[in-house]
Amino acid sequence: MSKTFAEFSLHESLQQALQSLGFTSPTPVQEQSIPAALEGKDLLVSSQTGSGKTAAFLLPTLNALAGQETFVPFKERMKAITQPNILVLCPTRELAQQVSQDAIAFVRHMKGARIAAIMGGMPFGKQIQQLKGAQVVVATPGRLLDLVNRRQIKLDKVDALIVDEADRMLDLGFSEDLEAISDLAANRKQTLMFSATFAPRIITLAERMMNDPERIAIETGHSTNTDITQTLHWTDGFEHKKKLLTHWLSEEDLDQAVVFASTQEDTDMLAEELAEAGHSVVALHGAMPQTVRNRRLRSIREGRAKILVATDVAARGLDVPTISHVINFGLPMKNEDYVHRIGRTGRAGRTGKAITLATYRERGKIRALEDYLDARLEVSEIEGLEPSPPPARSGRDGGRGRNGGGRREGGRGGFGGGRRFEGESNFKRREGGRDGDRPQRSFGGEDRPRREFNNDRPRREGGFEDRPRREF
Repeated sequence: MSKTFAEFSLHESLQQALQSLGFTSPTPVQEQSIPAALEGKDLLVSSQTGSGKTAAFLLPTLNALAGQETFVPFKERMKAITQPNILVLCPTRELAQQVSQDAIAFVRHMKGARIAAIMGGMPFGKQIQQLKGAQVVVATPGRLLDLVNRRQIKLDKVDALIVDEADRMLDLGFSEDLEAISDLAANRKQTLMFSATFAPRIITLAERMMNDPERIAIETGHSTNTDITQTLHWTDGFEHKKKLLTHWLSEEDLDQAVVFASTQEDTDMLAEELAEAGHSVVALHGAMPQTVRNRRLRSIREGRAKILVATDVAARGLDVPTISHVINFGLPMKNEDYVHRIGRTGRAGRTGKAITLATYRERGKIRALEDYLDARLEVSEIEGLEPSPPPARSGRDGGRGRNGGGRREGGRGGFGGGRRFEGESNFKRREGGRDGDRPQRSFGGEDRPRREFNNDRPRREGGFEDRPRREF
């Protein structure tokens, strides 16, 4: 195996770019994938996030472009319909932007090479102009198919098709789009599929899109970066979480941090609270216009903002070397998203810290996550911010011994006047003691209604004002 990039059979222009970028030694995924891709093989690659997958698929495919005898003159390409040689598909706009920026850095010494990033949320006219004459197109599937239907791009001359973050593609419902694009690029010579995680559904997709792919598994999809210290804090609710968050954001070794919330509303609310407390913070979620998302990501990359509060939209593709801390204020919906969240720190050999804040009600989710990771999160307590003792357990998860615990959590869990926070639209009512109190107000404090009405029914019917808050 090659130990330096200089030992790879890469075009001189790419070697120049690698030297100017300071790239000397390949990561394990690059070391194994680049030689195989240079041979023209179809590859199915599984590697943990932050391991250098982008260079592993860009360098060998750009090498074929650099080796072309003659480039079609730029003016001719601008007149004709765009027919790229390399097509990279990404699940999110942020990842597409990151990949296109990396590609631009790699072709800086390659004469005549043009890169275009195509994604939703941006004006069609502007993107059509950017698309003209591009040999490398990085795109999200939906916008790419829109442009195909508008006859602004043809995929019949694609030589290499790359699918990045394939598992996320399927999570977002892009399966049919991927197959449609695969059919449109049926003349291609090579297909590369990369992801941090591979489930059986990914293998099924690969079998439909690829020809006898060679599989390279650097780490299992469940693995996390060993350079990341993972810590778990049990909390009593929102106010307690907020105090712990303040503690971690005040650490001397914090350069920049990503704080993950569970919903878009919670993201905005938390960013607002942190800004009022004097932190340099920006929020990022999928409901924002793309121009706003771009501007806020740029403020993080350029170091003008220190804290990014985000939903999982930013969990894939965000590559900022100075992110030292990732804080899970709300738990991710899927266990694999945890791997991608904490992968925003500890990238490319650096160290990082990942802190997860969870309530006792979420014990089941934490257990499932630990089973998925095949590891245990280190439970930590901070002096003066210790959680209340856990509620008594009467079942496997302590799920029915909740009365005392629910009210104890509610001691810190409320947020003035019933304000909801941190994705707790799904569980905060019960946790914060509000639902525990409401039946007492409605039914005179008797326990009988809970037995007669099966716990939840009085809250749905009697707790009239509760319903809309759960929907938001």
